[in-house]
Amino acid sequence: MDDTAKYLIHASITADGVVERSDVVGAVFGQTEGLLGDELDLRDLQQSSKVGRIDVEVDSENGQSFGHITIASSLDRVETSILAASLETITRVGPCQSVVEVTDIEDVREAKRREVVERAKELLAESFDGNVMESREILEEVRESVRVEDITEFHGLPAGPRVEDSDAIVVVEGRADVVTLLRYGIKNAVAVEGTNVPDAVARLTNDRTVTAFLDGDRGGELILRELAQVGTVDYVVFAPEGRSVEELARHEVMSALRGKVPYDTLSESGDIREAAKASTPGDRTPPPATGGGSADGPTADDAATDDFESDDARAAEATAVAEAAVDDPVARSSAAEDEDRSAETATGDSAAEDATLREHVRAVVDASSGRVRLLDGDFDLLAEAAVDEAFDAVADAETVPYAVVLDGEVTQRLVDVAAQRGVDQLVGGETAEFVKKPVSVRVRTAGDLTSGEAAEAEAEAD
Repeated sequence: MDDTAKYLIHASITADGVVERSDVVGAVFGQTEGLLGDELDLRDLQQSSKVGRIDVEVDSENGQSFGHITIASSLDRVETSILAASLETITRVGPCQSVVEVTDIEDVREAKRREVVERAKELLAESFDGNVMESREILEEVRESVRVEDITEFHGLPAGPRVEDSDAIVVVEGRADVVTLLRYGIKNAVAVEGTNVPDAVARLTNDRTVTAFLDGDRGGELILRELAQVGTVDYVVFAPEGRSVEELARHEVMSALRGKVPYDTLSESGDIREAAKASTPGDRTPPPATGGGSADGPTADDAATDDFESDDARAAEATAVAEAAVDDPVARSSAAEDEDRSAETATGDSAAEDATLREHVRAVVDASSGRVRLLDGDFDLLAEAAVDEAFDAVADAETVPYAVVLDGEVTQRLVDVAAQRGVDQLVGGETAEFVKKPVSVRVRTAGDLTSGEAAEAEAEAD
């Protein structure tokens, strides 16, 4: 078919006898010659490329021949129709009587348009995934690429860039685990690369606060046992059963690290992994300062990422408490004193927390102040701003707040930034509908606290 053809003439032919292709072509040229004048003479039209070659398919059966004629035309519609009608004037093919009937005139361009439309539908469905990156996602992707590029070596072992100068380190199994922690802003991890703990790591653990963050399988337990024999382990964290550190999402890493337990409480246990699970606290409470594994180390109940350093706001939840615990001698002194607190005081922490939080709720929400307050772990005021600036106040806070109280609605946007910064509690006048509610942030309304206060009063009256 001529690539420039606009139309295809389709005709059927029946002959009373056995004929061949050459007979049909000869009949078409011979019996249409001079019929339509010089302008529509079939031979002249072929020579000027206005009509393509004549394609014929013919078969014979029981003394009769049946075939199909196709002619490509670049003429306009009227001329093409006239040319097609002229084919029906053919009455003989060779010595045989014949009948030619035009069955269709196909618009080639229309067929191409249909193909274009169908292919465009396929491309639209397959080539565009519909996920246009938002500014936040672009920033995060660039940050993650920089973090991964930051991976270095410590005596030939994969490590984060802060291993050598950090007061605390995280010991993991392999390079992929180091990369995962770097992606989440934790820059002081070092890998042992197998169950045989290298001497360099063993020596390093002797003068650092060490958290062993290992896979949730038998291999992780074996590494921990050897590390404890050749070096020092202060805290232990295991990934969920059957999973490795490199498979964990950011919130899973942070949640696991928040539940770290002192190794001293596990070393006597036969199944260290099960003991670690049993020792992990079930809920999150304000991190009291209790003694760590070394005189200068972080506190046992600090947020999971006590000494895990980062250079951006998304990793601030991993560093704020740690820097205070490691660098501030007053904080270390307070940690030693708090270790002697009685069990009775510990059991009353939750009630005291709610009571103190209610005071801020009454001052902010109940008083319709139009303000937002950022509070630390002792519910002391860190900062205060207009409620319209709540998002920026949390995002830009120099010290990560433990709780945020605002005279307004707790929105999805505010919950997201609170989770990113490491805020534990959000209390507002009311809450919006959440598409995705982070498990790391406890969201309550002023009414929730009020109902709790009423329940306490009722209990006291009884």
